[in-house]
Order: sequence, then structure tokens, then C-alpha cells
Amino acid sequence: MVIDHHQDRTVAEEPVERRPMLHFAERSVVGLLVVIALGLGFGLLLVLVRANWGPLERLDHGVANSLNRLVAPHPGFVGALEFVARLGGRPIMLWLVTIAVVALLIRKRIRLAVYLVVAGTGALLLDPSLKALVARVRPVVADPVAHAPGNSFPSGHALGSMIVYGALLLVFLPAVSARRRKWFVTVMAVIVLAIGLTRISLGVHYASDVLAGWLLGAAWLGVTAYAFRVWRRETGRPETSLEDGLEPEASADVRPGIPGERLLPHPWAGAMEIIVGWVLIFGVLYAFGWTVTNHLPGWLQNFDDGVPRWLQGFRTPTWDDVSYAWSKAGDTHAILIVSLVFCPIALAVWRHWRMVLYVVLAMFGELTLFLCTAAAVGRPRPPVEHLDGKLPTSSFPSGHIAATMCLYAAIAVLLVPRLRAYWWRWIFVVLAVVMPLGVAVSRMYRGMHHPTDMLGAAMLTAGWLTVLYFSIRPNAGVRDAD
Repeated sequence: MVIDHHQDRTVAEEPVERRPMLHFAERSVVGLLVVIALGLGFGLLLVLVRANWGPLERLDHGVANSLNRLVAPHPGFVGALEFVARLGGRPIMLWLVTIAVVALLIRKRIRLAVYLVVAGTGALLLDPSLKALVARVRPVVADPVAHAPGNSFPSGHALGSMIVYGALLLVFLPAVSARRRKWFVTVMAVIVLAIGLTRISLGVHYASDVLAGWLLGAAWLGVTAYAFRVWRRETGRPETSLEDGLEPEASADVRPGIPGERLLPHPWAGAMEIIVGWVLIFGVLYAFGWTVTNHLPGWLQNFDDGVPRWLQGFRTPTWDDVSYAWSKAGDTHAILIVSLVFCPIALAVWRHWRMVLYVVLAMFGELTLFLCTAAAVGRPRPPVEHLDGKLPTSSFPSGHIAATMCLYAAIAVLLVPRLRAYWWRWIFVVLAVVMPLGVAVSRMYRGMHHPTDMLGAAMLTAGWLTVLYFSIRPNAGVRDAD
């Protein structure tokens, strides 16, 4: 009797080969059903809201009034709710998507970058168009604690946060180890949930507005994720589960830094060096500030007060506007924006967390040194008209000048050695000189600081950046430029 072993092996292997295909088909059907259910849920809410269905109206108004009575008497709680709500605001959403897209393009993950752009564009288009279509008025409560423009349904914060944080989760999930993915998913879910609840608590949305935003956002995520999987399949990529992210093979490229990198060469010793350095710099600044405030020689005092007086003679409406713009380049918002752009891009290009730590500690240390020194010294502003009005801090040292010096000098310290092959690396050196100088002149022109306040800012910058440089070693492994 002859046995056809080849036929037996083919029959035995057939179920095994079909198994991944069956699993993919099952996942696709389940995913499609979930997306349909989410879309139907949103559609049902839309119909009920448009029809002014009584039970839903009573529920929405009851929740809004109850939360208003709970929240309104506590200003601190209102401030915390507003802070959480900002995480779902358009500026934060745009920053997250833009930085992520730029980082992915730097890492040459074009498909993931396109996915984020498409998902984010959907959030931008769906929110205003549906609000205009439904035209639901925002809640009216007894004691308003917050205000928002436009219509109410659906919640733009709930919709945008579900789409943006969900899309970022799918893109960057492969960078997270398997045992930590549940925590990563949980954190993202809590952020989205908290943003939606704050909008209800602040009285700017009904509960059904937020629920509709979540449902529509999840449905859009499902549609875009499915389209992305079809795109992968058409380009010959293997089928994967969303539990592993959109592109599991991109784990190395979506991981922000180098695994296992130590932020400090010697953590305990480095931390102590930073703390001791901060204390010593504060002591030097206090001693110098107290001296120039109380024991400055007459001729030097005349010079210190004379420079703002001399600059006052050049004031015109045009120069007032120019000085205002230069001065704004050194305020908290401008410094924060530059930092939030530079740090992610530097991390995407060079993959070193130490660069980010150097900038973050530079700015945090500058802020704390400035506030503590200004409070301890208490130097009056120059005896001229103050174009910026009365400020809560004293004159010494200049916070605007110190922040500008620390930020642009730190960027130059990090980039010049890394860009030694390019002539345009010197642009960052020029910025490290021109930006603080422009801010310094504008602050003295506006009557807010003396020249010695600028000197104090320079002392703060030089001392603090030096301490951080030798404690963190942000350029370790990078050859010094010629």
C-alpha cells in the first residue's frame, strides 16, 4: 500500500496556514462592529440633541447645575480644572501633533507622520462643522466659572483629545515594553477622561456633548487605523494587531531616546553637585545684588541710573513697539515655546535625553534663582517712567535677560559641537549674543532695569550653565569643535 505523505502534510499544514488569516478576519470584523457601534452611538445622540429630547435635556441640565454648585465655591479647584482642560485645547493639540510629525519625518517614518496628519486634520474639521450643524447653545448655570466661544455640541476638547492622544498612543505604543503598555494605555485614557470631565465641571459643555465627542473621536480613530492597516497590506507589510501599535517594526524609530541611557554620569554625586552649585550661585547673586542696591559708589550709581534715563530720551511710538517685541522675546511664554520646540527636535535628531535635561534644568534653575534673588534683594526699579507698569518682582537680576541668556546659550552649547561640519552652526552663537542683547537694551529702554541688573543676569547664566555642564556632561561623546 502506497501512502502519499506529501498529501497528508499539505492537509495537516492547511489549518495552520489559515489560522493567522482567520484571526485577522475575526479582528477586522470585531473592529468594524466597534466602529459601527461608536458611529451609531454618536448618531443617536445627535438625533436626540437636535430633537430636544426631554429626558436627555433634563439629565444634561441636572448634571450641569449640580457640578456648578459643587465647583463654583472653590476657586483653587476651578484653577486645577482649567489647567487639565488646557491639555485638550487646540494649542496643545497642535503642538503635540506638529512635534510628533516633525520627529517622525526626521526618523524617516513617513507613513506614521501622514497618519498623524490625517487623524489630526479630521479633528480640526469635524469639530467646527458639527457645531455649526447642530448649533446647540452652551449651558447656562447659576454661577459661571468659565466661558467658551461658539456652540456646545459636540465637545471639541473631548473630540480632539480622543483623536490626538489616541493617535499618539497607536503610533508610539511599539516604543513601550510589553509589560508597561497597560500603564501607557491607562495614562492616555485617564488624560482623555479627565479633559472631558473638566469641560462638564466648568459648565461649558453638557454631559452629552462630551460623550458625543468621545464617541465620534473613537470612531474616527477606528476608521483611520483601519485605513492605515489597508495601506500596510497594499505595500506588502505583514498584518499586525493594534495591541502592538500601528507599526511594530518601527519600535526603534518611535522610541524617543537611547534605551538605558543614564541622565547623569554619576546620579547621586551629580545631583549633589547641582544642588550645591545652585546654593553657591544664589549666595554670589545675593551678595552682589545687596551691594549694588545698598553700597554702590556714587559715580557708579549715577551711571546705573543714567543709562535708563539716557535711553528714555529716544522714546517714540515706533521704538516703543520695537522694544515691546524684543522684551516679549524674553518673557515666560516665548522662552517656553522655544524650549518646547527645541527639546523634542533635538531628541528626535540625536536621541540623547541629556540634551533635554540640560535645557530643562537650565530654565528651571534660572527661574528659581531669579525669583529667590529678586525676593531677597528687593532692589527698586530705575527712577524713570516704567512702560511695563508695576511688576511684582524687583529689579535685580533681570529675569527676562537671564532667561534669554540661559536658553540661547544652552542651545549654542549643545548644537555647535554637534554641527561642526556645517558653517551655519555659528548662527546659534549669534543668536546667543543678539537675542539677550536685544532683550537687555529693550528692558533698559522701557525703564525696567539698570545695567547692573543685566550684569547680574550674566553672572547667573555663566555660573548656572557651567555647573550644569560639568554635572550633566550633555556633550559627552561629542568631539569639541575646532
